[in-house]
Amino acid sequence: MIELDRVGRSFTVGRRGTKKTVHAVRDLSFTVGAGEFVGYLGPNGAGKSTTIKMLTGILAPTSGSIRVAGLDPTRRRTALARRIGVVFGQRTTLWWDLPLRDSFELIRHLYKVDQVDFRRRLGELTELLDLGGLMTTPVRQLSLGQRMRGDITAALLHDPTVLVLDEPTIGLDVVSKAAMRDFLRRLNADRGTTVLLTTHDMGDIEKLCRRVMLIDHGSLAFDGTLDDLRATAPEGESIEEVVTRLYSG
Repeated sequence: MIELDRVGRSFTVGRRGTKKTVHAVRDLSFTVGAGEFVGYLGPNGAGKSTTIKMLTGILAPTSGSIRVAGLDPTRRRTALARRIGVVFGQRTTLWWDLPLRDSFELIRHLYKVDQVDFRRRLGELTELLDLGGLMTTPVRQLSLGQRMRGDITAALLHDPTVLVLDEPTIGLDVVSKAAMRDFLRRLNADRGTTVLLTTHDMGDIEKLCRRVMLIDHGSLAFDGTLDDLRATAPEGESIEEVVTRLYSG
């Protein structure tokens, strides 16, 4: 579902006479198969956000090639948007001043979702994510946990085959976080949705991901199962400590 082959992305920064090239992503290659749930980890500035922007067609790679759901994200961005869902934990895709229901209706029109399919999916997601009592509430009045459930619903209304999640549990309380993890686990297991998850919360990784990739300074530092990652740990060392050690090393 996701293929990167020797992908690089560089930026030129600075003023005239002091310009320099920054390599946000360097020679990055990996594949994610259909139905996988993969954690994509890295410290701030490692290249995670740049990777996601390239996967969704917001940025074009400087070198290498990318395919998501069989499409080149840069050249087929509109077609790709119908096959992927994206959730950014710190930015909403909902309309701030509109009731939740109206945001979903606008998204239906944007993605040209059939009315019958829309009602069926919205009904399923409303029940699974407990949104029934919130449909007439303006987005600005929702709690963070409620808004995140709304954003997840919005990302899934067009039934994408690939879901990209950027910090989907950030700022959530313990109960909301557990509910979100349970929903994502069932979505992957029951519908076979391919999920790429970036997070700083190791609890998300341990509860949801069978495979983990670590990126540092724009390059892949680790790619393996969660058990492989645990196997690198001395006795008593947590997953979070393992990840920190790999970055510092």
